[in-house]
Amino acid sequence: MMLLISLMATALSACAGGKAGSADADSLITIGIPQDLDDSLDPHIAEGAGTREVLFNVFEGLVKPNSNGDLIPAVAESYSINEDGTVYTFTLRKNVKFHNGAKVTVQDVKASLDKCAGTGSDEPLVAAFSAVSAINTPDESTIEVVLKESDTDFLPNLTAAILPADHLDASVDPIGTGPYKYVSRSPQENIVLESFDDYWGEKAHIKNVVLKIVPDGDTIVMNLEGGSIDLMARLSTTQAAQLSDNFDIYEGTMNLVQAVYLNNAVEPFNNTKVRQALCYAVDIQEIMDFVSDGKGTETGSSMFPAFGKYYVKELNDTYNTDIEKAKQLLSEAGYPDGFEFSITVPSNYQQHVDTAQVVKEQLKKIGVTANINLVEWDTWLNDVYIGRNFEATVIGVDASTLTASAMLGRFVSDSGKNFINYNNAEYDKIYNEAFTSTDDAVRTEKYKECEKILSTDAANVYIQDLPNMVAVNKKFGGYEFYPLYVMDFSKLYVK
Repeated sequence: MMLLISLMATALSACAGGKAGSADADSLITIGIPQDLDDSLDPHIAEGAGTREVLFNVFEGLVKPNSNGDLIPAVAESYSINEDGTVYTFTLRKNVKFHNGAKVTVQDVKASLDKCAGTGSDEPLVAAFSAVSAINTPDESTIEVVLKESDTDFLPNLTAAILPADHLDASVDPIGTGPYKYVSRSPQENIVLESFDDYWGEKAHIKNVVLKIVPDGDTIVMNLEGGSIDLMARLSTTQAAQLSDNFDIYEGTMNLVQAVYLNNAVEPFNNTKVRQALCYAVDIQEIMDFVSDGKGTETGSSMFPAFGKYYVKELNDTYNTDIEKAKQLLSEAGYPDGFEFSITVPSNYQQHVDTAQVVKEQLKKIGVTANINLVEWDTWLNDVYIGRNFEATVIGVDASTLTASAMLGRFVSDSGKNFINYNNAEYDKIYNEAFTSTDDAVRTEKYKECEKILSTDAANVYIQDLPNMVAVNKKFGGYEFYPLYVMDFSKLYVK
C-alpha cells in the first residue's frame, strides 16, 4: 500500500507577497552565515547545523521535507511501505540529473545508501542505518530498503543525500541533485552556489548565491545596512530592532534546544546534585526576557516544541527557580562555598553569548563563579564537540531529521555524538526499547521517558528554543521557515 507520512510542522509565517519568475542570469543574493562550513562538505558526515543548512540546497534524498514539515518525493517520484513496515519501496524519478550532468541511476542510489549503512564495514556511517538489512534494486527504476525489524517511522532517514556512485566522497567537490550546485569556496570568506538549470523540480529563482561568513556578531547590522549582505538569519531582537525600513523582519523559531551543556565526565559535573543545583539556580524567564525580549519557548529536556508528538511541556517545571534548594544541594555535594568553572561559548552566536552572561550573573547567587571563554567556531567544534575538552558550554542542539532519535540518540553512553559524556544505563536501556519498538505508541512513550530521565538527572541546564529573527532586504522575497534548521535558497526571488 502507499503510505504518505506527514510530520509535525511549526505554524510559522511564510514569505512576503509577490510572484517569482525564472532565474535571471545576473541575479545575485548575498546571505550572511556565522561560520565557515568547516566540518565537512560531505552531507553524510557533516555535523554542524550551519553546514547542513547550506548543503540542504545542494543535495537531496529519495524524499525531502517541505516547509510544512511533510516529507515529499524528491529523487524518488513515489514510494510505498509494506504492511509491517519492514520494506520501503521507491520508484526512481525519471531524468533526475546530478550537477555534473550525469543521470541518476538506481546504482547511484544503492551506493549512497550502502555508504550510509556502512555496508562492508563494522559500523554504519549514519547511525539510523543500523536498522537496514539490505538495499535491493529489483529493476532499473526500483529501490527497496529492507529493515531488520518493523519500523513505520524510518522514512525521515531516507532524506539522506544521493551521490554519484563514482563520487561518494563529497568532502572536496560536492555533487548533488539539488536546485543549487556548488561552485567554489574561499575558506573563512565565502561559499558560492549557482542555480542548476537541469534541476528536475521548480527551479531556483535567483541565479547566484554567495554565502558570506560574518563571524563577528557585532558587525551584522553594519553589514546589512552597508549592503555587503542582503539576508541574515538568527538575529537577536536587539539587532533586528536596529535595522532600518530597508529590511523585512521575519520571526520564527530556531528549532533547537539551547542549554548550558555540561561535561558529565569532569568534576564537579559528574555529581548529579551539582548539576541539579545549577538547574535550580537559573531563572529561565529572566534569560528569555534578556536575550530575546521573552520571545523564546522554554524547554525542560532535549526536545523542542516543533516535535509536538514528543515534546513534554510538563518537564519545564522539573526545576523551577529555588535558590535555597540550590545552595542545599551544593552543600550536600561537598561544595558549601560554591566552586569556579568555565563556560566555553562560540563568539559568533550572540544569543548564546548573551545567555552565558545572564547565567553567569544568576549563578553568583549560589556562590558559583562562571568564567566565560569566548572562542571562534572552529575552535569550539574541535575542542568542545569533537575533543570534549570543556567543562560547560552554551549552544543549541538541533535535529538532522524530524525524528525523536535525532535528538535523543546522542545521549546514549557510547554514541559518538555524546559530547557531554552522559552515562546512564537506565537511559540506554529505555532508549533502545524505544528505538527498536514496532509499536508507535510504545515508542513515543519510551522516548518521553528518556526525556524525563535527562530532565530529572539534570544532564544539562535546559533553557529554550530560541526565536529566529531573519532580516531580508526588501529587494527580495520568498523567505520560508522550515521545522528543521535549514534555509531554502530556491524559494527566494528578486521582487
